[in-house]
Amino acid sequence: MVLSHHRLRPFALAWLLAAGALPAALAQSAAPQDVVPAPPAEVEDAEHPLAANDTALTAELFYELLMSEMTAGNGDAATGYALMLDAARRSNDPRLYRRASELALQSRSAEAALIAIHAWNAAYPDSREANRYLLYVLVTLNRVNESAEPLAKEVARASTREKLSIVRALPQLYARASNKAGAARVVEQALQGELKHPALGAAAWTTIGRMRLTAQDKPGALQAARSALELDHTDDGAAMLAVQLLDEGSTDAEALLAPYLAATPLPEVRMAYARQLLQSQRLADAQVQIDAVTQERPDASEPWLIQASLKLQSGELAGADAALEQFTTLLQEVPPSEARTRALNQAWLMHAQVAEKRGDFAQAEAWLERVDGGAQSLAAQVRRASLLARQGKLTQARALIRATPAQTAEEERLKWQAEAQLLRDAGDYQQAYEMQAKAVALAPQDNDLVYDQAMLAEKAGRPQEAERLLRGIIARKPDYHHALNALGYLLADRGEHLTEARTLIKKALGHAPDDPFITDSLGWVEFRLGNRERAASLLQQAFKTQPDAEIAAHLGEVLWSLKRREQAMDVWREGQRLNSDNETLRETLKRLGVTL
Repeated sequence: MVLSHHRLRPFALAWLLAAGALPAALAQSAAPQDVVPAPPAEVEDAEHPLAANDTALTAELFYELLMSEMTAGNGDAATGYALMLDAARRSNDPRLYRRASELALQSRSAEAALIAIHAWNAAYPDSREANRYLLYVLVTLNRVNESAEPLAKEVARASTREKLSIVRALPQLYARASNKAGAARVVEQALQGELKHPALGAAAWTTIGRMRLTAQDKPGALQAARSALELDHTDDGAAMLAVQLLDEGSTDAEALLAPYLAATPLPEVRMAYARQLLQSQRLADAQVQIDAVTQERPDASEPWLIQASLKLQSGELAGADAALEQFTTLLQEVPPSEARTRALNQAWLMHAQVAEKRGDFAQAEAWLERVDGGAQSLAAQVRRASLLARQGKLTQARALIRATPAQTAEEERLKWQAEAQLLRDAGDYQQAYEMQAKAVALAPQDNDLVYDQAMLAEKAGRPQEAERLLRGIIARKPDYHHALNALGYLLADRGEHLTEARTLIKKALGHAPDDPFITDSLGWVEFRLGNRERAASLLQQAFKTQPDAEIAAHLGEVLWSLKRREQAMDVWREGQRLNSDNETLRETLKRLGVTL
């Protein structure tokens, strides 16, 4: 197997640094003084006969070393390696074995490196450095099963402090191994003796969990995370593993986080958890975590941007403005960079959204003027188009988007999407559907794009087309819970195939059990099936989790049908406060002849 040295290098550095032995020739380019690099301090002088007796460096050996380095320096690393290995065998110097190994890697031959390392190990069977090289190269060569012995030796020989670093570095060491399941077994076997260690157990279980997750063993990874947190419920790595499992759809992982979050959690873990909650549309729960982070780390900028987004979505415009002000104040202390410019652009765009929601279009335009071009210039133009459309200038808004140059195919697609959104907001669903279809044509396998097209097809009065598109998504990706939910809701709303609709929605809920909008769909299908009390209970649960105008429309209608008229009116008023323009709410009130 031939390996590119420039690809090996970062991987080797990460492992050897974690293990505590960084070879000089891997840390810097070869130079004359690097011919016999200084040995690591931890290696006994007995391993270095030339260091103890420099007269052993005969003229013949010196010449061979010089020729090896010169040959390698002139681009013939393979010949340089052969000369260096011969010198190592004749002198029995571990430094030369190491250098021969490095030259083999430079010659893009891990197999040759393995020959040198085996010779080194045979000459110095107790050398930890030789053992580390052997472990690294075996993993690089995907000889995972053979790596078990050197890994076990490395773990056994390390001090407790060293073991902690080694254990945490193992997922990165084995990251490129093609046999993920085999790598997980090898690591688990090597760490068996550490699983109950008070200082190492949690880290060992976390590493095993990460390896199992990489091998697609989610139940095994969940069990490892549980074991880690049972040993130490404050372990940050184990908590982050639980968040990763949550992201992978292992909903049972969330319960593992409760004791950790009740202690003194790492803000980064809170942030990762908050992002998962946002993806699941659990905005109220995400708000709790973001509030905690902004209190614990008020000097961290990212939480304030998420705080602003949450406040904006919940209609708390003053809170959104305050969070954005804090975000931009913190960014003023950051040195100018492309990343800082992008972050500020996000803030200006969000400020413009806040002003737009207030109906202050002039102020919104002023914020957009501050956006500093680049990749976000299209986003700024889209917001400008939205401002024009809200002022009744839809034709000018569409012209503005079409006149904005697209630098990439993705930007071209985003332009079609933006125009579709303008038309959707204007209630022209047929044209919006046509624009979305053009975006889909640029990326026909993009399920998110097709999903949006299906939603527009339904709005345009083409339910059969919407159903066809949604079934196509589910055929491609059976766990795409948004499509499962949408198809179930579509069937329920039409009063068709209600048993199938409930099955689809329950399947969606299995993939995202805490999503209030899927719970809303389940409540709606129960209502259509005549189970009104069950429907009311589900819809109340959804509305409590996520106050939303559409959920309010459904809940109010169910309460109205149960003759709980005052409660229904209160829910509808709250929905109207949240979003007076919501179509479902307005249609429901009109159909039932209710005036608030």
